[in-house]
Amino acid sequence: MKKRILFDLKKEYYFNSLYPLYEVLAEDSDYDIHFYVGPNDRRIFGFIPVYDRKNIQQSLRDKGLQVTEETSGFDAVVCGDALRNPQRYGDVHRFHVDHGMGIKTLRIRNVHRQKDVHYHVFLEGQYWMDYIKSLAWGDCADFYLTGIPKLDPFFRNGSYDNEKLTRELGLDPRRKTILFAPSYKPSCIPFLKQKILELTDTYNVIVKLHPYSYGGKYAPLSQSRLYVKESRKRDSLFLIPKEQYDIYPYLYLADTLISDTSSVVNEFLALGKHGIIYVLPHEKLNHSDGMPILSIDPAEWLKGAFPQMHSPDDLQSAVELALNPRPEMQVCLEEYRNYFFTGLDGQASLRVKFEIDKLLKEAPIGR
Repeated sequence: MKKRILFDLKKEYYFNSLYPLYEVLAEDSDYDIHFYVGPNDRRIFGFIPVYDRKNIQQSLRDKGLQVTEETSGFDAVVCGDALRNPQRYGDVHRFHVDHGMGIKTLRIRNVHRQKDVHYHVFLEGQYWMDYIKSLAWGDCADFYLTGIPKLDPFFRNGSYDNEKLTRELGLDPRRKTILFAPSYKPSCIPFLKQKILELTDTYNVIVKLHPYSYGGKYAPLSQSRLYVKESRKRDSLFLIPKEQYDIYPYLYLADTLISDTSSVVNEFLALGKHGIIYVLPHEKLNHSDGMPILSIDPAEWLKGAFPQMHSPDDLQSAVELALNPRPEMQVCLEEYRNYFFTGLDGQASLRVKFEIDKLLKEAPIGR
């Protein structure tokens, strides 16, 4: 009898973190896989709620995927974050492959807070295993050092074509390309604002905003309005449309990255390239219960490998250093890369599948 697996797409932009694992599971005839889509609510004018569920469902069907409205009757659930209302899924295995690989503590905090729910959590490297142990939270879930499926396309030949993307975007191939990808909260957008536009005189600049920057619910719409306006006026500024939630082709293309607390910083590290971190004022970076929002002091994050910005005035010098790293920076980068990640080989999905196969065979949970 086939095992029925539910992929929980709480947010549309989680899709890229789940799809590589879906691909390898779908090749196994023992699995029957369905997708469940959450409300995916956003706000028009900052307060009128709109729900994108039906459009996302249709998009998945257009890709040939099975979509369901049901959350029960499955053998296992795969999720990109801790489940919302986890009891409605029933007594099943819960496989957690995080949608981001940054240093925000929310990824483990959400798991730990669901005291009566058990997850199997797949981690990208030793750093997060050590951090979880430092909190004495090692027993709140089963943790596996497999690498993260989301990263697999980076290390598979043919996943991305930089020359083709450069042509499609109309970028100047003679220029270096900078990707500006800030988080939505906390964010360096209030600090850099138009300052980032100064780079367009010398470089190709691609701006990728967090989906929440367009939604008006979790972040102000002002985060996106400036760059929407400026991208229409500047040939060397390209704003990735809000509908394109996959940043990976642009990370693969970019010569350097400018970000703040976003998980894309570590994802750029996985590629072995030097990014730039805007070190935000962090005395207020705590959750309501006092737990730090970040697992690392921003001033220490990838220090020595990624140039840091503490002021908008640091922009030009930080970009120059990231594009021309010193030898000791390259050595430092490799040390961080080896600590934060395991198995950067395009095979993380297969390792996660191996664990799923074993768990469903040895410890099945009845529907």
